[in-house]
Order: sequence, then structure tokens, then C-alpha cells
Amino acid sequence: MIDASVASVRDALPEAQCGAPAFALAPPRVNELARRAVVALIGAPIALGIIWLGGAPLATLAGALSGIAAWEYYRIAREGGTTPMSVVGIVLSALIPIAVHAQQLGVFAVPLFAWTLVPLFVLALSIWTRGANGKPLGAAATTIFGALYTGGTLSYIYALRYFGYAVGDTAGALVVIMPVVLTWASDTGAYFTGRLVGGPKLIPSVSPAKTISGAVGAIVATVGACAAFVHYLLKPQAQLAFSPTGLIIFAVCISVTAQIGDLTESLLKREAGVKDSGTLFPGHGGVLDRLDSLFFVLPVTYALYYALLLPAPGG
Repeated sequence: MIDASVASVRDALPEAQCGAPAFALAPPRVNELARRAVVALIGAPIALGIIWLGGAPLATLAGALSGIAAWEYYRIAREGGTTPMSVVGIVLSALIPIAVHAQQLGVFAVPLFAWTLVPLFVLALSIWTRGANGKPLGAAATTIFGALYTGGTLSYIYALRYFGYAVGDTAGALVVIMPVVLTWASDTGAYFTGRLVGGPKLIPSVSPAKTISGAVGAIVATVGACAAFVHYLLKPQAQLAFSPTGLIIFAVCISVTAQIGDLTESLLKREAGVKDSGTLFPGHGGVLDRLDSLFFVLPVTYALYYALLLPAPGG
């Protein structure tokens, strides 16, 4: 959401064509980077403000982004040969963060049986909408997974905003912002280390540009960013911290999770033969392109906070 990472800049720089004059590449590069910068400068403050406000604005933003991400996911799925029930999945995806908000307000609690009935409803619906020749099992599975992959994971941004250990708006906002910053640090560390050191590829069949050195650099950068964030922001402003060992474990897990999330979306696009998930953000691609790592990082962060986060009174 806030991510305007260096990896985005990397993707914007086209490779020079053999024999083409260098000056011919300058305008596209400048225009692409300018669009990315404008989107980041406008989007980041808005996102930060909505995170700080929390409540209905945050749930609405999460729901909207979830619905758009689901639409992009189902478009990729169709390109890959499956036939998801896109409308059903988009509605389910957008409603999950809203349902979490309603539960936070005490309006209603999502009953346990809903987690069984909803998949069964989608599967039954596939009988009439897809039929035997329309691969109903694949359609139902893709529809349900798409809703959980997008709305289910993004709903954790709301859960983190009202995390039990965070008291007050500032603390709640910092608890959300921290995994976003660490994801950006991981991506940045991977990019620069990979460019400077190079070496063997990480998983060339999925993402040819990623290297093992970049993965290690991502972890190192994330640990450093985590230590700085905790020392200068989380501890003094939110009275929360980690033990030294807990900080390292947390940062390493976030970096590894972020890289897995990035590789997962690369694999989805490679299987479907598409370059970008969408064009919502000029110069940045679609919601899936921007939030691929956060889909994995947010729920993992929620679990790690409960395991590792400590109160630090007097910060």
C-alpha cells in the first residue's frame, strides 16, 4: 500500500536494445520514474492517514483493495486456463475486511459455520454456472482461494491496527506500518545486494532476476531496519519492543515471508503468461504487483507479534 520500493524502479528500467542509441531510452525512463514518484508521493501520505484513522476508513480501503486484487487474480487465473466465478469471489474478498470491522465494533461475529457453508455454497453454485464441461471443481477452488488470498490476508491490516498490545492510535498505526517498512527494506536490500554482488540465481525458473546474494542482503537489511524502527519509533511511541533474539527472529521471518510472497505472485504471472497484474497504479502495475509480499507478511506478522512482542513501559 505504501510500498514504492526500489524494486518498482528496477522493473521500470527497460533493457537497452542492441545497437539502439542511449539517448533513445532516456525519455521512457524519465517518464516511467516520474509516474512512479508521483503515485508514491500522493499515495503514501493518504495511506498513512487512513491507517492512523483506522475504523471504517481503513476497513473500506482494505475492502476496496481486496476487491480489486481479487479481480486481478481472477484475470490471471483465466489467462492460465481456469474459469473462476469472478463476481462471487470479488464480493467475498471485499466483504472480509468489512466483516472484520463489524466484528471489532461488536455489530456481529462471523459464526464458525460460515467458514464451512461459504465454500460449500461456492462449490454448489459452480454446478449451475460451470457444468461438467466447465471444470466446476477448479472454478470453485480458484474462486475460494482467490478471496482468501486477497481479502483474507488484507483483512489483517485491520486486525493489526487494533492489535491487543497496542494502546492508542499512534501505537496501532506503528504496529501496522512496521511490517510495511520491513517489507520495503527487504525488497530494497535484495535489489541492491543482487545488483552489486550477483552470483547464483535463487529460483531462476520462477524469477530469473533474483539471486541468492540478494536474498541474504534482504535479510540483513530487514534486521537493520527492524532494529532502527523499534529503537526510534515502536519503543518510545508505542511502548512495545522485542528481546534481542526476538527482534532477529521477527526480522528474518518477515524478510523470508516477503520474498516468498513476491515469488508466489511471480509464479502466478509466469504460469498465466502475463507481465503485470493490472494498471491501477501508473508505473507500479496493479494491486497484486504492489501488495504481493504483504499478502503473506501481514498474517505472519500478526502471529509473530503474539509470540515475540513485549511491553516496554516508559519506552
